[in-house]
Amino acid sequence: MADKRDYYETLGISKGASDDEIKKAFRAQAKKYHPDLNPDNPQAEAKFKEVNEANEVLSDPQKRQRYDSYGHAGVDPSYGGGGGGFGGFGGFGGFSGGVDIDLGDIFDNLFGSGGGRSSSAANASRQGADINYNMDISFMEACKGVDKQVEVQRQEPCDTCGGSGAKAGTSPKTCSECSGSGKIRYQQRTLFGMTQSTKPCMRCSGKGKIIDSPCSSCSGHGRVQRKKKITVAVPAGIDDGQVLCVRGEGHVGLNSGGRGDLNARISVKKDPIFKRDGFNIFVEVPLTYSQAALGAEVEIPTIDGQVKLNIPEGTQPDTMFRLRGKGVQQLRRDGRGDELVKAVIEIPKNLTKQQKDLLKQLDSTLTDKNFVKRESFFERLRRGVGI
Repeated sequence: MADKRDYYETLGISKGASDDEIKKAFRAQAKKYHPDLNPDNPQAEAKFKEVNEANEVLSDPQKRQRYDSYGHAGVDPSYGGGGGGFGGFGGFGGFSGGVDIDLGDIFDNLFGSGGGRSSSAANASRQGADINYNMDISFMEACKGVDKQVEVQRQEPCDTCGGSGAKAGTSPKTCSECSGSGKIRYQQRTLFGMTQSTKPCMRCSGKGKIIDSPCSSCSGHGRVQRKKKITVAVPAGIDDGQVLCVRGEGHVGLNSGGRGDLNARISVKKDPIFKRDGFNIFVEVPLTYSQAALGAEVEIPTIDGQVKLNIPEGTQPDTMFRLRGKGVQQLRRDGRGDELVKAVIEIPKNLTKQQKDLLKQLDSTLTDKNFVKRESFFERLRRGVGI
C-alpha cells in the first residue's frame, strides 16, 4: 500500500481546502467515475472507490486532522502492513458496530435518482442516450414546414442474440460471486473497529450476470451500431438555432430500457430576397423615379407568391408598407406575422442626352412646394432655425 495516492490529490484540491470545496470536489469526481455511468470500466470503478475513501477521511474533521499529521497511517491501521498500524493503532477499539456503505445510495443522495432509475440495482433498465444532429433547411422550408429524412448512427438491439449478449443457444448466468445482486459486501478494520461496506462485483462488473459465451455479432454487449433513416416533421415557423426533440429515436437502452431522443438543431439558410425577424418578413422593392412620383401598381414577392401593391403618388424613399398576414406561420399557434415592404427609390444612371434634357425641363418647372423635405429645410433656413 506504499503507492497509495494522497487524498487531496485524489479529489484535486489543496491541503487547505474548505469543507465546501471538499464537498464540491467529491460530488464532481463521484459523478465522473460512478460505475453506473461507466459500465464495463474497471478503472472508473477503482477511481470511484479512491474518491469515496478520500472523501470519507477529509470530510471528517477528526480523521482529517489525523491524516494531516500522520498520513495514511493515521487513518488506516493496515497501512504499512502488520495490522498494528502506526503507533499501535490496531488496538484502538470500542466501536464494534459495522457501518454499511452502499455506493449506489451515495450516488442517489448526491445526484438524485435519475428520473426513477435505480442505480443500486444491477439489472435495472437504463434509458438509452440521446442523439444530437445538425439539420440544414432552406428559408422556405422553415416558413412552410417540411418532412426531412435524416440518417444517423445509433445503437440497436443485436439481432443475433436478441439483446442478451449471449451466443445463440446459451443465456447469461447469474453471477455466483454476488448472487446476481451486482455488489459484494466486505469488512475492513479501521480506527473505529470493523466497518462493513459494499462495492460493485468485480467478477460481473456490477451487472449481476456472467456471459460465458459472448455473442460474436455484438461481443456480448447486446447492442450494435447501425445506420438508421428517420423522418423528422419540421413544423412551419421554426427558426434558426431552435432544437426539435423527436422522442424515442435515440440510442436503445440497456436491459430493455427505453430509447433516448433525437435532438435536431435547426440551421436555416439565408434567402437572397427575404429577411426574417420573429414571425415578420422584410423585403426591399426597388421603384423607379416615375413610379414613386406618379404612383403605380407593382408586384411584390411573398412566401405565398406574387401579390399586387398600390404605390401612392409621391411615395418617399424608405417608406414602409405592411402586408398583414403575409409573414411566417406562428410556431404551433394560429395566425401569421406580417410582411413589411420597404420602398427603395432607384435613381436612373447612364442617361442619354435626350433624357437629361427632359429631366432638366421637368426640374425647371418644379418649386420647393413640390418637395416636402426641401420646402421644410429652406423655410427653417430662412428663419435661422437649425443653423
